[in-house]
Amino acid sequence: MPVAQNKVVSIHYTLKDPEGQILDQSSDQPLAYLHGASNIIPGLETALEGKDVGEKMTVTVEPEQGYGMSDEALIQEVPRDAFQGVEDIQPGMRFQADSPNGPMVVTVVKADDSTVTVDGNHPLAGMTLTFDVEIADVRDASEEELSHGHVHGPGGHEH
Repeated sequence: MPVAQNKVVSIHYTLKDPEGQILDQSSDQPLAYLHGASNIIPGLETALEGKDVGEKMTVTVEPEQGYGMSDEALIQEVPRDAFQGVEDIQPGMRFQADSPNGPMVVTVVKADDSTVTVDGNHPLAGMTLTFDVEIADVRDASEEELSHGHVHGPGGHEH
């Protein structure tokens, strides 16, 4: 059964940055997602369309089809007192912040005695990504999975 809209697709993958460093990979259990429901980045989803169980491929995804380009407007300097209760703020730390569009995760870029610079971009924004992928399984999605917009059970979401 080929990968297509509304199919549950299970993949083993290794994600690498432009220097070839491994950023993420599936464990013993493959990642399961609902194809066509925007559960994975668009560039990878498009590359998997029409492929079959057992196929292996290397997919390069440019930022525009991955996590987008870095948006300078999401890099802001905020008063250090916005981090009440946190004594030692270091670059790389991540916090949840309230934004006009709801909660978002920000990463500390730098901190001094009075201000903290945070970046609200996805950590992989602006990066060309390489995926080594093997399709482990393709099946029809259940009605519940279709109505919820994601996979239930092994490799997916548990309710």
